[in-house]
This record gives sequence, structure tokens and C-alpha cells, in this order.
Amino acid sequence: MAPAAVILITVPAYLRLIGDVRYGVLVIVWAFLGYFGVFDLGLGRAIARHIANLGHADPAKRSEAFWTALMLNAIFGVIGGLLIWPISQYYFAAHFQVAEPLRVEILAAIPWLAAAVPVATISGVLNGALQGRERFMALNASSVFGTVSFHLLPLVVAWMHGPDLAWLVPAALLGRVITCVALFVQCHRYVPLNMVPSVRRDLVAPFFRYGGWVTVTGIIGPVLTTLDRFLIGSIVGPPAVTYYSVPFSLVSQATILPNSLSSALFPRFSAVPKEECHRLMSEGLLTLSVILTPLLVAGILIMENFLTWWVGPGMARNSAFVGEIISLGLWFNGLAYLPYFRLQAQGRPDLVAKCHLAELIPYLAFLVFALNTWGVVGAALAWSLRAAVDAMLLLWIGGVTSDDFKAYLLPILLLGIASIAVFCFPMGSFPRLAVSASALLGSLAWTWWASPDSVRKFVRAGYQFLPRSR
Repeated sequence: MAPAAVILITVPAYLRLIGDVRYGVLVIVWAFLGYFGVFDLGLGRAIARHIANLGHADPAKRSEAFWTALMLNAIFGVIGGLLIWPISQYYFAAHFQVAEPLRVEILAAIPWLAAAVPVATISGVLNGALQGRERFMALNASSVFGTVSFHLLPLVVAWMHGPDLAWLVPAALLGRVITCVALFVQCHRYVPLNMVPSVRRDLVAPFFRYGGWVTVTGIIGPVLTTLDRFLIGSIVGPPAVTYYSVPFSLVSQATILPNSLSSALFPRFSAVPKEECHRLMSEGLLTLSVILTPLLVAGILIMENFLTWWVGPGMARNSAFVGEIISLGLWFNGLAYLPYFRLQAQGRPDLVAKCHLAELIPYLAFLVFALNTWGVVGAALAWSLRAAVDAMLLLWIGGVTSDDFKAYLLPILLLGIASIAVFCFPMGSFPRLAVSASALLGSLAWTWWASPDSVRKFVRAGYQFLPRSR
């Protein structure tokens, strides 16, 4: 939740200090960094699975596997950096709608953008090693520290030096480097590491066989989740990227929950028998549903009011509808995390990759059509529909039956009722208040009724520690 708090604080400050146009460009730059993490080649996930399967084996074996993956990732990261340089130069010089003085700033920052690629690939192995050892406190403490640095350092530079992207991008890179240093310190402690690096050649081929399909997902996945920003910037312009990215960043903080649970379960999915794996996923899906449903119903209902308070009425008018539509897609996206991680943990990353390949062309075609027809609202609609289709495919392949799907019809209906309240009735009207109250109270009642016993015990245990009045 710490990154969510940082975003809540920093986005308004960014908009005041650098403006919506530069912030839109900065979002595109960050999307570039995320996409070219594909040069990780799946080795971060491969090392997590390998170390989880080693369990309590000889620490020297874990150290050798770590150094093998790290050196391979460092090499491919450098190659990726050399590739991103001309690609980003071409995109920002020829296909990005921006004023010429700002284009000069962007082009000056491209070498720093290239330097960030090996940093991103190395961090994948560091994260994977700690995940495989189930050292989640160390992993999250380091990641939170790095996330705070990644968002705050450019803001400090903007305040002290001005909104020059040639300075903001290297400041963001410094935040990533700080994260890597913190993660490496934790890996040295918990893997633990022999500080004389060694490469096991016999691990290279298995890592690449597993990582090959993860890489396909790594190539296609970011296209499915970040290409919309590039197309918005090319078709509509940088301000529209901001109108889309601000609510998207806000709503996507809800993925903290499914991502955290799935990351914690990944090493267990790798090691436990099939029956236990299915039980963990079934209970995990129900837990995510009972948490996400009231959270996203409430988010849809208060989206416009919150954005007005957070970033101002002008931004809210352009962004509220986008955030409400994305909230619908995010419910499906949250459920997709568990089958996604389970299939990869059990050595079937090819199934995930094939799903994403099947989605790619239809999604891109509809995205371009929707952008040209409805602008940023069309982009939100395309993303949410793709998220719903992706979740259904992964759940089906992951072994969820039609009877299991029936359990999720009521929360989908409640999300639909919340959408009707905000899409069909004016703010402050009695019908909107009545329908909103019905959706919110219904989601809370369903949450308690459908919660697994483990969740109820957790809530009751927390309640016992609340202070009592005397």
C-alpha cells in the first residue's frame, strides 16, 4: 500500500510542477522502461521457481543458480539498452505529437532511458531469488524503498532544477538503481550468496527453455497493458495520455492485493501436490473476489468526487469516466493473477503465452477503432474488455469449472449496478443515491456471506485486538 500512498501524494505535485503535457511524456517514458524489461527473458521467474524447488538444499547450489541467472540477465539487459536507443529515438522523433522544444528534452533523455534497461533486467533476478526463498518482508521493504525513490527523486529534481525531462529521467533511473542495491543486499543475506560469482552451464538451457515462453508473455503482456499509452500519445496527444494514465494509476493500485497474494503463492504452487495447488487457488480466488468487489464498487461510485478533490475538477471531468470503466476491467484482471502465476509455477508458461498471443490482434484492432471513435474512453473500454476475456481464458485453462464461475455472477451483477448508478443518473439525484447504496450494501453483504473461513477468522482475530471502552 505504500506505493499507492506515494502516487496519491506525488501525482498532484507532478501536475503542478511539470504540467499535464510533460507528465504525459514521463508516463510514456516509464512505459518504455516497463516494456523493455522483456530482456529479462523470463529468467527472474525461472530463478524463483528453481530456488523454490531447491528448498533447503545446499546453499551453494542456490548461489550458483543466482549468479548464472544474474550474469545472463546483465548481458541481455545491455543488448536491450542498445536496441531501445534507436527505437525510442525513432518513436519520439517521428511519431509523438509534441512541441519541438519538448521533443529536444525527450531526445536528450534517451541515453538514460537505454541505461535503465540492464537495471530493469537485473532487478528481475533479484526479485525472483527473494521470492523463491519466500523472503517477502525483505523483498517488499526493498521494493517499497525503491518505489518511493523512483517517484520522489524526479519530483525533487523538478522542484530544484525545473521541469526538464533530460534531468527527470536520470533521476528516475537513480531510484531504480537504489532499488537494485537494496535487493542485492537482501539476496546476499537470504539466498545466501557466495561473493565469487560462478556460472553453471548446465542450468543455462533449462532456464532458457522455461524462460522462452515467459519471454513471449513478457513481450506480448506489456503490449496488452501499455501500448494504449503509446497509441493515445500518437493519435490524441500527450494531454490525453495524462487524462488516461492518472485514473489508470489510481485504480490499478487495487492490483496490490492480487499481485501480493499470487507472488506469495508462486513458490508454493511450484512445490506442493496438484490437489493442494487447486485448493490454494480456489480459496485464493474467492478471497480476492470478496475483497476486490466492495473495493471496486466503492471506487466506481466515488471516482468523480475523489478525482475532483485529488487533481481538480478539470482533470476529473476528463478522467472520471475512464477510471470507472477501468475499475470494471480491473476486477477481472485481479482474478487472472492466480491462474497466471499457477500455470507458470507448474511449468506451463506456454499456455499463458498462447492466450496472450490469441488476444493480441483482436485487442489492437479494437483499441485503434475505439481510440478513433471515443478517444481515451474508448481506450479504457478496450482495456477492460481485453482484461475480462483474458481472465476467462486463464481461469478456464487453470482448471476453474463452470460451477466455480457461477460463484462470481453476483459480484459481476453488483459491479454492473454500480456502473448504472454513475453512467445513467446525474450526481446528487435520488435515483443515483438509491442505486449506489444498493450496490455498496449488497457488495458488503455478499463479501461477508461468501468469505472463506480463513478470512473470517482473520477479521475476528483483528477485532479482538481493537480497544474496548470501559
